[in-house]
Amino acid sequence: MTTMSRRDFVRAGFATMVGAEFGAGRALAAGVAQSAVRSPMELTAVKALVFDTFGTVVDWRTSVSQEVAQLATKKGLKVDAEKFADAWRAGYGPSMNRVRTGELPWTKLDVLHRMILDKIIVDFGMKGLSEDEISTLNHAWHRLRPWPDSVSGLTRLKTRFIIAPLSNGNLSLMTDLAKFAGLPWDCILGAELARHYKPDPEVYRSAAEFLDLKVGDIMMVAAHLGDLKAAKGVGLKTAFVPRPLELGPQGKPDLKADATVDLPATDFNDLASRLGV
Repeated sequence: MTTMSRRDFVRAGFATMVGAEFGAGRALAAGVAQSAVRSPMELTAVKALVFDTFGTVVDWRTSVSQEVAQLATKKGLKVDAEKFADAWRAGYGPSMNRVRTGELPWTKLDVLHRMILDKIIVDFGMKGLSEDEISTLNHAWHRLRPWPDSVSGLTRLKTRFIIAPLSNGNLSLMTDLAKFAGLPWDCILGAELARHYKPDPEVYRSAAEFLDLKVGDIMMVAAHLGDLKAAKGVGLKTAFVPRPLELGPQGKPDLKADATVDLPATDFNDLASRLGV
């Protein structure tokens, strides 16, 4: 194994600030607890990286709230756009659970988003919207802006690995989003193909099935530890990239890698460097 460069040492030292560590069994700062991180040798089998998208690759909250604010201004309505975006996102888990439990048949995310939207438009008093305006707003999720490092980091990772989203977003949503945000995916994977929503294990297994790979050849990349825990349970390797501003300045996103994480990184470019790209 080659000696760690000064640049990699500095990067790894910074990663410890978010509870991570580079290399197995090596403490990079006194008094910092070691994480269960795989060595670079154990990660050489990785052939594909699959990504959570909302929050990990794209900044959903800022993007959605700005579209809400623009529509409210156009219609002369007073709406707290950030609270509106938060309420819309808050309906995401419960609506998918209705599908998961059989209360609803398989229903793609665009339709679930519209069901949530129809309710919160009333809750927030957004009156006088036309069907075209509501439909356009529902498709705000197709127009989310990437985090600053997303496109450059994905472009680097693409030179060595198959890269694809593994998202709960439906195929048309993910295709439009890739076009809008310039995301250089090799293909699109996820819930609609598996007919299950994360964290159902079928979604993670489907990535291996569709790519004709072993589950251990695939690394799940996410800013959400619950997503990584579910992927790990199926046998995928895991990488954690924190997104401190995903939930806004007062939010409490996951910031610290835990035992489910094989490889922590500060952003996608750091992840590329750690994977030797």
